Amino acid sequence: MARILVVEDEAILARTIRKALEKQGHAVDIAGDARAAEDLFVEQCPELVLLDLRLPDGNGLEVLRHLKSLRSSTEVVMMTAFASVEDAVEAIRLGASDYLQKPLNIDDLRHTVSRILDQARRQHEIEYYRSKDARGADLDQIVGTCEPVRALKAKMQRLCSLGPQVAPPTILITGETGTGKGLVARTLHYGGSRADGPFIEVNCAAIPENLVESELFGHERGAFTDAVEAKIGLFQAAEKGSLFLDEIGCLGPALQVKILKAIEEKKVRAVGSRSEQTVDTQIFAATNGDLQEMVEQGSFREDLYYRLRVANLEIPPLRQRGADILVLADVFLAELSETYRLKRFLTDDARATISAYRWPGNVRELRNTLDRAVLFSESEAIDSAALGLPSARAASIPLEKDASGALSIEIPDEGIDFDVLERELISSALRKAQGSQTKAAKLLGLSRDTLRYRIEKFSIDPGSK
Repeated sequence: MARILVVEDEAILARTIRKALEKQGHAVDIAGDARAAEDLFVEQCPELVLLDLRLPDGNGLEVLRHLKSLRSSTEVVMMTAFASVEDAVEAIRLGASDYLQKPLNIDDLRHTVSRILDQARRQHEIEYYRSKDARGADLDQIVGTCEPVRALKAKMQRLCSLGPQVAPPTILITGETGTGKGLVARTLHYGGSRADGPFIEVNCAAIPENLVESELFGHERGAFTDAVEAKIGLFQAAEKGSLFLDEIGCLGPALQVKILKAIEEKKVRAVGSRSEQTVDTQIFAATNGDLQEMVEQGSFREDLYYRLRVANLEIPPLRQRGADILVLADVFLAELSETYRLKRFLTDDARATISAYRWPGNVRELRNTLDRAVLFSESEAIDSAALGLPSARAASIPLEKDASGALSIEIPDEGIDFDVLERELISSALRKAQGSQTKAAKLLGLSRDTLRYRIEKFSIDPGSK
């Protein structure tokens, strides 16, 4: 539990408080005056101090001021039989978390202690994760010197340099799956003027369709069956900070209208509410799809698309980053070797394989591949085989079609790589269809959307011969 310091000159009351708190599992020290309190505070580093306002050798407010100067993160609750509004206001101003009136109600005391400790731990947890995110989100984390990466970092630097007096633009981040869109969004937040505010990330594709509106805009109690209490939405939770809407292309037309309104008017209406709330939130949006094509197909609103891409950042796929691939591999290998406390290095053939592979999963696939290789490699040298990457070519598989149209496939003894086979089938169909995705989908018996998904999955250029 927690270490607590009780500063109380009435010995019987101090022992009563200690007994009550020790029953809850806390470790409790007692100081009878200001001098002893300061000594124990430095020696024991308590999480919480229960501090009497009037002490034999000093004023509790002065002791509060001194303790907070020594360690501001410690929670302090004032206790007094001589309460006044002025004392209460001054105690809160100096950093006290609460104010208890004597004679103390022990149940109230225990409840107050539990509440304040819970709040403090949640706050410490939030600060830890925010600090962790901030440490891992600066421009140096975006590794590479190829031209597309240099251009991306230059734009990011420009956006981060905008001062707090400037209304932040809406930013659209595009790129294939695994290219690092989340890292770019976090870097922009923690490198910009809103770094002290919250950064909230939500994957729009991961929220059930019937809950998306409630998650984003909140709801009132009783707004729907499971709404047993009111809840603020993510737009409000990100007040004075940033909201990152990943996979925004997955949202339906009705939600697109509401998001457009929230961005343009800076107001949101909770589900079941009659009033609107003003919000001050910077919006980052990301997608691995082609929003321009979705606009042309009518599945994404044109006005929202242009509103989102006020500042458009495109992250290049890993296969287009040349020598950056090996630079990233070396960075990941060093990090993973330190994490697992294992000495590992890449052989020349492994480095050649990494350079030649197309990395359809991009940076995420590269890191996961090296993670697996570092963990399971039997020796310090990680060779091409240890990487476990798919073969660069498909096995030769005879296909025969009988009179009824059924296919007969013979699997070779050495087996096949299904991903490579699927990629070759799609590439062959596109070549036969001269790049027409509609015709290629028909040749394969797929819907156009299904074919487009597979083209993106395998990073196939539809126009390649």
